[in-house]
Amino acid sequence: FSRQPRGVTLTGEGRVLYDYVRSAISLIETGEEKVQQTRELMMGELVIGASDTVTRSLLLPYLQRFHERYPAIRLKVLNGTSYEALQMLRAGQGDLAFASTPQESGNLQMRRCMALHNVFVAGRDYPCDRAYTLAELSRFPLMLLERKSSARRYLERFFTRNGITLKPEIELCSHELLVDLAAIGLGVACVTREYALPALEAGTIRELRTIPEIPERSLSVCTLQDVSPSPAAEEFLRFWA
Repeated sequence: FSRQPRGVTLTGEGRVLYDYVRSAISLIETGEEKVQQTRELMMGELVIGASDTVTRSLLLPYLQRFHERYPAIRLKVLNGTSYEALQMLRAGQGDLAFASTPQESGNLQMRRCMALHNVFVAGRDYPCDRAYTLAELSRFPLMLLERKSSARRYLERFFTRNGITLKPEIELCSHELLVDLAAIGLGVACVTREYALPALEAGTIRELRTIPEIPERSLSVCTLQDVSPSPAAEEFLRFWA
């Protein structure tokens, strides 16, 4: 500043500095306003990792409800297996991941959403009408999800513990296709009962009884243990409080 009888004025250097400081303060004020809008869910983004099947069978009504309540939040779903969804979460590419458990929890906070049951199904006219042992099931023309899916790995671990190796004739990445192929009588498919309920209730497929039954697993919504969820993620998690 330059002192004058009536006060002070900026020097040439002061005017240069003022232009930069004014811009910086304006950016800080804008940033504070954006942060407040994010906290109040007036803007922002929510990225969810989940498989196609989980998105279609479970998440659709929740996504709709969240979008209707917070239309300014941009929703993004990254599709992948449970393993891939968790990898996205750990890599910082998502806010939440829906994954089949048990999984290695590691640095994850898991909140159980629903129980899942692996069951074998066949078309309504397929020649199977009694309870089957695991060995008998393994001799059917089997249709399974691809090896990288958590449901497939869980199933194979269970059969291996019982001394049986599964050798499917068809491997697919789509749960819905397994249901469709079973319905037309191409073989016996292992599906998740909860996701196949519409076809089971419609009678296009029927469930085979197994001895013993395959233990249940579960679907959980996961966040990183040491990272605070975003306001949008926290609000979405309230659906499973």
